[in-house]
Amino acid sequence: MFKRLLSVFIGLLTTAMQGQDPITSKLYETYEEYKESSLGERRIKHRQIQPLIQEFKANPKFEVQKVGESIEGRELSLISIGTGEINVFLWSQMHGNEPTATQAIFDILNFLDSSDFEKEKREILSKLKLHFLPMVNPDGAEVYQRRNALGIDINRDALRLQSPEGRILKRVRDSLDADFGFNLHDQSTYYNAELTDKPATISYLATAFNYEKDINAVRADAMKVIVYMNKIIQNYAPGQVGRYSDDFEPRAFGDNIAKWGTSLILIESGGYTNDPEKQEIRKLNYVSILSALYTIANGSYKNIPVEDYEKIPHNDRKLFDLKIENVTYQLLGNDYILDLGIFRNEIDLKGHNDFYYKSVVDDQGDLSTFYGYETYDATGYTIVPPKAASMGNQQNPKNLLQQGIAYVKTVLPDTGFSVDEPVHKANLTFKLGSFKLQPGVNPTFFLEKEGKITHAVINGFLLDLSKPLEEQKFGNALIYR
Repeated sequence: MFKRLLSVFIGLLTTAMQGQDPITSKLYETYEEYKESSLGERRIKHRQIQPLIQEFKANPKFEVQKVGESIEGRELSLISIGTGEINVFLWSQMHGNEPTATQAIFDILNFLDSSDFEKEKREILSKLKLHFLPMVNPDGAEVYQRRNALGIDINRDALRLQSPEGRILKRVRDSLDADFGFNLHDQSTYYNAELTDKPATISYLATAFNYEKDINAVRADAMKVIVYMNKIIQNYAPGQVGRYSDDFEPRAFGDNIAKWGTSLILIESGGYTNDPEKQEIRKLNYVSILSALYTIANGSYKNIPVEDYEKIPHNDRKLFDLKIENVTYQLLGNDYILDLGIFRNEIDLKGHNDFYYKSVVDDQGDLSTFYGYETYDATGYTIVPPKAASMGNQQNPKNLLQQGIAYVKTVLPDTGFSVDEPVHKANLTFKLGSFKLQPGVNPTFFLEKEGKITHAVINGFLLDLSKPLEEQKFGNALIYR
């Protein structure tokens, strides 16, 4: 009997340690019920979240107060809920082009306002008081840029406090004397979990408070909660969690907030395959943050070994959007075997509500220690330079590509920088220069095998010409004026 009870106890303990509290799977399964549908794309603006904030202000469950204004006069609001003695402060979008967690915050607020999960929410809200400061940098968000209107990085203003947004952040933290802080960011999609081809979809950090990277009780608590969150994310994005560098940065808010006595948890939202708008990553933020609040409320995180934090892989930055391996490149009569690493850069359009892709070859040579969201082994294939031709707009793109034509000279529209068809458009006087493959050039060329063109690379997107083009992933081609 004793052995049987011991076995049951160990099983329950293991389940808890793996982040398998029943709330976790339920949160993931029911997410769509709480997702804020008005915030469906990354380039959200301050004006879009104001009606949502006003709804919470009119809701007696929440306390909403104006805590200041940005340089350009946009209002910053703090949204609070709960009656507990443990203060938890969560802020997002200190960098204007890092909006994933801002969206997740409003999903979390919708969840807290619902009548579901009554037992779990009672546990959270009776033990914790939650304070949300969404979109710390609304001026940066307006033009989808990292920095604020002053041109500075708010996250490097914790000492001088020259930005009103930075002063607001410090004043709120100090007034709450927050026990836990969640510093919510986005990171480059090109980070991977160290020594793997998996993107660092979520990266965590228990911020250091000194150059020695000492671990006191405050930092240890952050580490334990991160271990808990990591084990949850492993259920939905296995192997796709990284550990952000903990080098001490004396100007940064996270480092100083940890120094001031708050257990600081940094969350960086990275990349996820076929999720350009980061909506799956938004969901993972929602699930992991709510689960973290639950373990803080019930205290279960305290039993987690702090040593497990070091087992989370480091972030690395060795991902490309497209990696082409072992391709033959002919130069001055000789054949060379190269790998190509391609980035699909996003170029903002006027109004900062949308973008187009303008890709570049970032690196070439031996890239065997790098990875791609998409990888193609081009062993036996040779790169063929693209051709330009004067043709009507109605020409079938696939026929053009099969002939090695990547540029069509035609009458161009008055505006625009890109086209949806997988063939570049150019003006009638366009002249295609000599082809030379090197970092910085736009990746547009063809792959040939046994004398036949089989694939096209147009603006960094690989197309298999044996398959229907409309069934393949493609962003855009470019307009050359």
